[in-house]
Amino acid sequence: MRSERLLALLLLLQTHGQTSARELAERLEVSVRTVMRDVEALSAAGVPVYTERGARGGIALVPGYRTDVSGLTADETRALFVLLSDSAHADLGLGQAMGSALRKIMAVLPEVHRPDADLASRRVFIEPDRWRTGAAPAPVPALARLQDAVFGDRRLRVRYRHGRDGSERSYTLDAYGLVNKAGVWYLVADHQARPKLFRADRLVTARVLSEQARLRPGVELQHVWQDLRREVENLERPVKVTVRVAADSLTRFLRVHQTDLTNPEGIHDGDGPDTQATELTLRFHSLGHATTLLAFGPKVEVVDPPELQNALREAAQATAALYPATAPIE
Repeated sequence: MRSERLLALLLLLQTHGQTSARELAERLEVSVRTVMRDVEALSAAGVPVYTERGARGGIALVPGYRTDVSGLTADETRALFVLLSDSAHADLGLGQAMGSALRKIMAVLPEVHRPDADLASRRVFIEPDRWRTGAAPAPVPALARLQDAVFGDRRLRVRYRHGRDGSERSYTLDAYGLVNKAGVWYLVADHQARPKLFRADRLVTARVLSEQARLRPGVELQHVWQDLRREVENLERPVKVTVRVAADSLTRFLRVHQTDLTNPEGIHDGDGPDTQATELTLRFHSLGHATTLLAFGPKVEVVDPPELQNALREAAQATAALYPATAPIE
């Protein structure tokens, strides 16, 4: 809308002083002719704007003139661009409008604040959706140090407690940024040039090193985050499995996998004749969990899905390779 463009033009002149019509046109993504018409409109509205001709000329406001629009501080700029990284606007179909708004805000920011705004938009990402497992938010004592490393492009030395077994390990990390997913903070970083995801509240210690972070050229936080997020979601995706269980192993199978059955009430030990296999449907947390079916050997046949059949086949072949055939014992 023209009113928005007039305000953007006014803020540009207020922030940068005398500016050529061509540069204003590039910043506002309009023609030079449109800029000159907008200057005339501002002048008609009482704004003390003037033009100077010549190689060093341009468009400017009378010295000392200020609008009522307040300037942003460095912290306010960083906060604004972090907030605008929220994916909610894309869900509402406002992604293009948000991109346009960011460009306009960046255009009128004082030069000194632009690096902070750009860095904040690339190094901190907010995502409102929870993981399927629904991790609960927790305090992060090391968050200030993580920010220092992220915004200062410094390496990190951390002591991390793993969630799967509670073990602790030390890592030297090159951080791409921080992600807040439904209130839970995560550190996205490279360890030995390989991307890893660290839940920030599991950091036992964190120390910012004097060394420059060794980030992979051309790699940004959002790209690494998307790849890591897909890995986590694939691990968490439930897998529906159909199996045939030999009659002589049904009792033991039910004892082990009773809680994995989709309809445990409808299954009874001894269903079907002794010579007939029983078909069952189970649900596992992931494909990896489902590979435990291999423990039953040929007594349990996986009917579906094909990817689990392939995983079990590969595991069985790898195991068989450990025991090469030998000559029969006489």
